[in-house]
Amino acid sequence: MSNSPLIVHTNLSPNHSGLRTKKIDTFTPHVVVGHASLKSLGEWFAKKTTAASSTYGIDDAGQIAMFVEEKNRPWTTSSNANDQRAITVEIASDARHPYAITNGAMDGLIKLGVDVCKRNGIPKLLWKADKNLIGKVDQQNITSHRWFAAKTCPGDYLFGRLGELADEVNKILLPAPIIVPTTPTGLPYQVRVNTEILHYRRGPGTNNPVVGQIRKGEVYTIIEEAFGLGSSKWGRLKSGAGWVALDYCMKVR
Repeated sequence: MSNSPLIVHTNLSPNHSGLRTKKIDTFTPHVVVGHASLKSLGEWFAKKTTAASSTYGIDDAGQIAMFVEEKNRPWTTSSNANDQRAITVEIASDARHPYAITNGAMDGLIKLGVDVCKRNGIPKLLWKADKNLIGKVDQQNITSHRWFAAKTCPGDYLFGRLGELADEVNKILLPAPIIVPTTPTGLPYQVRVNTEILHYRRGPGTNNPVVGQIRKGEVYTIIEEAFGLGSSKWGRLKSGAGWVALDYCMKVR
């Protein structure tokens, strides 16, 4: 296992379990709960009494530090099983709810996500906000600290943007698809959103810009289908507002 070439600061922590027992196939972002610098965060993890660590850290400017080499299992998510397979990242954030991170930090997280996927043979990032999919990396390979312990980490702000993280990483990892309209048989029909927040986009595919959000349980009419990046199929909303990934919807009639 190699380490990221993006790192600008290194302070290796003694708080790890030695060599991993699992292949890296998962990505777990966390928030620091404070706008910590890479230096101060590294100094904190360097103390044995801290009894915690992460693979990488990201500051407000999006700069990246390494605290545990990728070959070793960090102590980050209160779960041995998750930490054995995950690259964990602590990100500078606001100190109070919803624990927002800066745009610079988000950019750094996207760059690190692309790098981690490329070097570890992860074809794309997958996020469905579903705790029941922990360990089923062919369906979801981003995990959340709150699923393993009584914590709010990574905060509601970043938790709500994990789908965007996956989309932005996958735009870089995957080539832009050729969009082919499907046969309109069975159109129109209605779908119910089955993920917490679903972005709708200007066109079918995550290579198109986000123009709005819809939420879990809401019902919409689909009048056209097409193939596109990021979902097995996309549907155009009757309102004309945009296109949604049908993998995150359930057909109701």
